Amino acid sequence: MDKVNHMKRMLSCLTAAFVGLGAPLWAQSPVVVELFTSQGCSSCPPADALLHELAERDDVIAIALHVDYWDYIGWKDEFADPAYSKRQRNYASEGGRRSIYTPQMIVNGETDIVGAKAMKLSAAISAHAAKPSAMVVTLTRDGDTVQIGATTQAAGKYVVQMLRYQPFREARITRGENAGRTLAYANVAQDWQVLGNWDGRSPLSLSANAAGTEPVVVLVQHAKHGPIVGAARLR
Repeated sequence: MDKVNHMKRMLSCLTAAFVGLGAPLWAQSPVVVELFTSQGCSSCPPADALLHELAERDDVIAIALHVDYWDYIGWKDEFADPAYSKRQRNYASEGGRRSIYTPQMIVNGETDIVGAKAMKLSAAISAHAAKPSAMVVTLTRDGDTVQIGATTQAAGKYVVQMLRYQPFREARITRGENAGRTLAYANVAQDWQVLGNWDGRSPLSLSANAAGTEPVVVLVQHAKHGPIVGAARLR
């Protein structure tokens, strides 16, 4: 019993020491779920509905990326961006997949979920949340500017990205596979940009313009569309 109490006292002292030195206490980064979807896809509404549920969670950053490759079948997705189709193709190439499709969810840049499989998605989120985190990303706002900081225990080739999203958007579909439906979408991505590269050897410090009221998300990802190892959000 004395040994147990002694160990507790040692751990308490170590924690206090780290806090006093300003060193980060490694906390789990939110799990990032990217949904590749389209207003022209009849299979997508169940996945879109699932994203609404994820959008309510603080431990998950859920993002809807509308692709443009279904526009030819009769309805042009007004939220689509060719850059999101390219991002999905890059994920497919990195994962050794020959095709892209909707709906598809990518969890933390690694795990591929086909369709709206809630149980499989929940298991993937839990598995990623359970992994030890080697990175802390911090965001603070100063007027229209966001200050971005990050520290990591693992040097590497990272890409720092920032995006905004609209928490709720609605669309009345008049043509194509979803003709006659009014569909609601959560966390629709916009203004996705690469802020720069980072090797993780020294603390990251960046500033970026973020005028407006839409939430801000920063992702730190291994280069060439590898795993997302750090993320933070300002609502």
